[in-house]
Amino acid sequence: MYRKIELRSLTLRELIDNSVSKFTSYPAVSFVNGNSLTYGELGKKVDEVSLLYYSIGLKPGDKIALFSQNMPNWVIAYFAAVAKGLVIVPILPDFTRQEVENVLLHSECKVLVVSNKLRPRVEELELPALEAKILVNDFSLISGEITQKLTLSEVNSYLVKEEDVAAIIYTSGTTGRPKGVVLTQKNITFVASKSFSIFPIDHSDVFLSFLPLSHTYENSIGMLYPIMYGASINFLEKPPTASSLIPAMATIRPTMMLSVPLIMEKLYKSQVKSKFSKSPLSRAIYKTSFFRILIHHIAGKKLKETFGGRLKFFGIGGAKLDARVERFLKEAGFPYAIGYGLTETAPLIAGAAPHQTKLQSTGFPLEGVTVKIDNPDKKGVGEIWAKGPNVMREYYKNQNATFDVLTQDGWFKTGDYGKLDKKNRLYIKGRLKNMILGASGENIYPEDIESIINNNQYVSESLVIEEDGFLVAKVILDIESLEKNIEHIKTIVEEKTEKYYEWRSNFTKELNLKLNKVSQLKRVDIMEVPFEKTASQKIKRFLYTKPIRVK
Repeated sequence: MYRKIELRSLTLRELIDNSVSKFTSYPAVSFVNGNSLTYGELGKKVDEVSLLYYSIGLKPGDKIALFSQNMPNWVIAYFAAVAKGLVIVPILPDFTRQEVENVLLHSECKVLVVSNKLRPRVEELELPALEAKILVNDFSLISGEITQKLTLSEVNSYLVKEEDVAAIIYTSGTTGRPKGVVLTQKNITFVASKSFSIFPIDHSDVFLSFLPLSHTYENSIGMLYPIMYGASINFLEKPPTASSLIPAMATIRPTMMLSVPLIMEKLYKSQVKSKFSKSPLSRAIYKTSFFRILIHHIAGKKLKETFGGRLKFFGIGGAKLDARVERFLKEAGFPYAIGYGLTETAPLIAGAAPHQTKLQSTGFPLEGVTVKIDNPDKKGVGEIWAKGPNVMREYYKNQNATFDVLTQDGWFKTGDYGKLDKKNRLYIKGRLKNMILGASGENIYPEDIESIINNNQYVSESLVIEEDGFLVAKVILDIESLEKNIEHIKTIVEEKTEKYYEWRSNFTKELNLKLNKVSQLKRVDIMEVPFEKTASQKIKRFLYTKPIRVK
């Protein structure tokens, strides 16, 4: 029987202190093949590092940047700040040197905690506010010095309050320059505590974590939620490729994982769909409902074994999941869950547990959060607005941007189009800024077109934009699939022979046959390098809005 934990206050100090006290001897954090720190040991390490922070000369409310890949010490560095009255500024590991510098300057961080791997990216940066650098691998001082001798009781004397700022998070975003999202102690702790209402856990659960902890999705649901309930978290030491994930899942046999749609979409295309696209007969069999469901059921059993055999929750968030991939997961009996939210909502707005999922819905509003559709059209589609304790305080030092998204009575304008059904399930249509107005005034959602394009066996990824009043698709081809099915296609694509242009024209016609009248493509551009993406694997659309010269 799962038991809900009620915290005396919605603060991160209360969360970590309660877990250290209640789950002292249970394993807390470790690398997949490493030795685990118990909750008691985690608590001691948090105290030691917080004492280091304050001994450098920091005061409550001062900001600490954390620039590191996932590791147990990331968790220690985080709680040593947020549980002791300091503000954490997590920086995504894929941020460029310039982006890191911009974040540090804008946030005025006084301390930078950096990993050995990412340290070269911050060498010789000119940062006037920075007083010290700390190596997260062993918490040694890279620069700066101890300026005062304090006791732990002095450090703990500051009473952390719910309204205190806990974090300022700079997202890479998909529409340009990042903004600093200011989240309070209550914003963050509320989401961790309410996650229990979607899917309950306890100290026996095992999490495998591979998405960046500096992203609110993994931070709130993949770190804070399991820590609140005494579960164990295992981190990958290598990038999450098949060669690293499969052995890791076999080793720890996770019960809980979080992912982004791209990973499952690639798995579906390479392991399921490709096997039934090799011949007209296999394609015909796969299109038959009875055989498709049977095939998916068999594939689902094998997939669950690959994930370690005891997975009960596979959370998917960060972007919309392809409809055909979701149908496969449902028919396969795979325990996938769906969530929706933004960094500005810490991040969860709505979610559905494995037993609640409905095709293409992101589930029900989180307990304690109100969702409404602003100015809906005849189909009930409008901008999604949310209100609740999860909504950010503001954008840091950006009052105009704050006023653009927060109403005076507390509603947050998500910038996403969606609708609610009669049971209050939420459905996402696409980003407001991405929507294209058609020639006859119709709303065109490029994400819907991309979903159809991506179902083509020869497409890896796509992006639909407007150029000169027409729809154009930027496409990354799956060369391996092409080579298996079309003779010499790699040479044709690479050398841009006459056959290539003929093939591309036919390819465009083939795609348009599956698109409605208002979604017809004028042209398909074959991209030669992968799309640049955010931490949640969304394509950075703003980089591709200008016309690209096609060879």
